[in-house]
Amino acid sequence: MLSGRFGARFITNIGRTYVAPEGKALGRRPNVVAPFTFSSLPRRTRLFSSASTGHPDDWNDHLAKSPLTVFTPDEEMARDLCRQWAREELRPIVREMDEEGELRKEIIRGLFDCGLMGMEIPEEYGGSGMNFTSACLAVEEISRVDPSVAILVDIHNTLTNNAVRFWGSEELKKKWLPKLASDTISSFALSEAGSGSDAFAMKTTATPSNDGSFYLINGSKLWISNAKEAGVFLLFANADPSKGYKGITAFMVDAKSEGISVGKPEKKLGLRASSTCPVMFEDVKVEAADVLGEVGQGYKYCINILNEGRIGIGAQQVGIAKGCMDVALPYMLERKQFGTAIADFQGMQHQYAQLGTEIHAAEVMMYNACRLKEAGLPFVKEASMVKLYGSQVAERVASRSIEWLGGIGFTNDLLAEKFYRDCKVGSIYEGTSNMQLQTIAKLMKVDYMV
Repeated sequence: MLSGRFGARFITNIGRTYVAPEGKALGRRPNVVAPFTFSSLPRRTRLFSSASTGHPDDWNDHLAKSPLTVFTPDEEMARDLCRQWAREELRPIVREMDEEGELRKEIIRGLFDCGLMGMEIPEEYGGSGMNFTSACLAVEEISRVDPSVAILVDIHNTLTNNAVRFWGSEELKKKWLPKLASDTISSFALSEAGSGSDAFAMKTTATPSNDGSFYLINGSKLWISNAKEAGVFLLFANADPSKGYKGITAFMVDAKSEGISVGKPEKKLGLRASSTCPVMFEDVKVEAADVLGEVGQGYKYCINILNEGRIGIGAQQVGIAKGCMDVALPYMLERKQFGTAIADFQGMQHQYAQLGTEIHAAEVMMYNACRLKEAGLPFVKEASMVKLYGSQVAERVASRSIEWLGGIGFTNDLLAEKFYRDCKVGSIYEGTSNMQLQTIAKLMKVDYMV
């Protein structure tokens, strides 16, 4: 049982309740999120007792010797909170949101209320002050129920929030981080009709004023996730086309700025509740103070932040694979044919044992990439690997789970068919599988060069 750091017990079984540090039960309320945030919990410096566990008190020493599937109390709490919230608040309306093609306002509000939209934002800016692993655990757990909601959490935390934290001026941090943690959804505006994998072939321009006090943005972005709900765009535009990709600059653009128009959401195979829209910018005035980092450094920021984002996509794909198992295995254990549970036939056992092994391999790859990133060690190859392999595993598990479920798996009575549709984009967005293979091969060559 966890104690000390939490000041209370956090029970995650379905039908039971969380107990807040103040002793107030955060019970189940229909479509209402419990008023709990990570930042409400006191910090704890002593995480394990060496007398009782054999591990040193210092977590960094402990972590270096721990299995990758062992998490800190903070990380466990984040995972368990997300698991309970997703099962109790999100699951009942997943199918409705998928059919309606949009996210419910109470779900978005719930994400903010639970502190899930500012996980790595420091507490001084109103965030939860958690780590990268916690954010990826949140994405994984939410993906087990609805990947459409998880991609909102992933993009917001691993791309926009972190970009502002890493490269934003203090003025920009004070302006946007409190909003991003409390009520403002962000959108990562990079792709264009002619710049997908070749992202730096973008045509959107940012023309500086004569005195350098502002820029005029002109151009169109395509396939922009969260665009419909966004309150701010992390926009990439070229401030000096004569320099090629070295003119690309990042901007934080208020979605209410005059000259921005968001097109109709695309009708997609999967992730239907997640809005994906074209966004047009026509003479949009952006103050020089809203430049993220340095002018002309946007291409570097983009590369660096997408490397992190790929771990988040890997977490989503791992979550989808686990979600398929959550649906299929209980059914197989209960459903009988010829007087025997389907799960007890040797042919079936071999199938789900194989895929269970692959899921475990993918999750360990993902957790390892998280730890490398947090330790400040190279992680680009591992990030590409987990995105590549995670998407492959998710596709295999989603496909096979429908077969295991038989006829009902082919209907929308269960979520298996939705997971099957949702997982396909994992091999496409934030870098296609072929681009990941190219990155992996390039870095492998470096490892073997004499």
